[in-house]
Amino acid sequence: MTEPNQGLGVERTPTGNPDVDAQLERLADADHLGVGGHLEVYEDVHRGLREALAALDRPSSAQAGGAPARPYDLRS
Repeated sequence: MTEPNQGLGVERTPTGNPDVDAQLERLADADHLGVGGHLEVYEDVHRGLREALAALDRPSSAQAGGAPARPYDLRS
C-alpha cells in the first residue's frame, strides 16, 4: 500500500512542444496533493492542453499581414 502524498514516480517523456511539456510537468503537482487537490490540477492541465491545441490552428505570424492565404484570390 502506498503512503498518501507519495509521488507515483511516473516518467514523463518530453514531446518537443514547450507548451505541452509544461502541462505534463504540471501533472507532477498532483503527486504531492491529496486526492481532493487532484481535480484542480487536472482541470488546469486540461485547459492548458486545449490552449496549446488551439494555438496550432491560429495563423502563423510569418504569414504576410497575419491574414490566411486565399488561393482563389490568385486567379489569372
